[in-house]
Amino acid sequence: MLNLTKRQINQNLVPHLSKGKRGPACKAGLWRIVRAILYRMKTGVQWRELPMDSLFGRHLTSWQSVYYYFSKWSKDGSYHRLWIAILNLCRQLLDMSSVEFDGSHTPAKRGGQQVGYQGRKRSKTTNMLFLTDRQGMPLACSEPMSGEHNDLFEIEKNVLKMINTLKQADIPTEGLFLNGDAGFDALKLREICESYGIIANIAVNKRNHSKQQNNCYLFDSQLYEERFAVERTNAWIDAFKALLLRYETDAQHWVSLHYLAFSFILLRRKGCWLK
Repeated sequence: MLNLTKRQINQNLVPHLSKGKRGPACKAGLWRIVRAILYRMKTGVQWRELPMDSLFGRHLTSWQSVYYYFSKWSKDGSYHRLWIAILNLCRQLLDMSSVEFDGSHTPAKRGGQQVGYQGRKRSKTTNMLFLTDRQGMPLACSEPMSGEHNDLFEIEKNVLKMINTLKQADIPTEGLFLNGDAGFDALKLREICESYGIIANIAVNKRNHSKQQNNCYLFDSQLYEERFAVERTNAWIDAFKALLLRYETDAQHWVSLHYLAFSFILLRRKGCWLK
C-alpha cells in the first residue's frame, strides 16, 4: 500500500484534479477517492474488488463512484495537468545532462484500444515510448501504440508530444543529449531533434545505411551507456501491478495511469512530498 497521509494527498495531488461545479460534493472526501485509485494502481486489483471498508471506513461509498472519478479525471486531462505541475515543481532536481529514450511493450489481456499482436512477445500488446532523465526519472510518454507497430510508428507526432510536455513544465530542450538505441535510427527522428536543438546520440543501425553513411553521425559510446537508466524506470513502473499487465480497454485510461505513476515516482524519489 502507498503510505500517504491525508495531508500529503490534499497538498500534492488533489489541487490539480478537477472539481464539479454542480451537484453535491463528494461526501467521502476527494483525498479518499485518490487514495483508492492509488491503491488500485499499486495492487492491480479489479475496481469491483477494492476494499471499500478499509479505504473509506464510515464514509462508505461504492466502487462505481471511485471509477467514475478516475474516468472523469482521465477524460478532462486532470492527470496530465497533475504531471506537468509535479514535473515543474521538481525540475531543478532532475539530471538533464542526458535524456534516455526507449519503448516498452505491455501485454494487453482484455484487448481494447491500441492493442495488436507483437510477434516477439507472442501476445497482444500496447507499445509506449518513454523519456527519462539520466537517473531514470520519468519525463514524458507517447500516446499508446498498437503492439504490431515498431517504435518508429508515428514518431514525429509522439516525439513532438513529449517535447511539448517538457515545454509545459518549463524544461528547455536546447542542448539536450538524447540517447536512443539502433531501433530509433531514422532520418526523421534525427531531423526533429536537430530542429529543437536536441543532440541525438542514437546508435547507428547498419542495415539502414551504407558504410560511408554510418560515419556521418556522431556517436558517443560512453554517453550511450547512460541509456540503460530507462530500464530502471521500467522496473519502477512495473512495481505498479495495474501497469505490469494492461487490463484497461480505454487507451486514455492507460495513459492516465502512467501519469499518476510518474507523479508518485518523482515525488517519492526526490522527496518532494509536501508535509
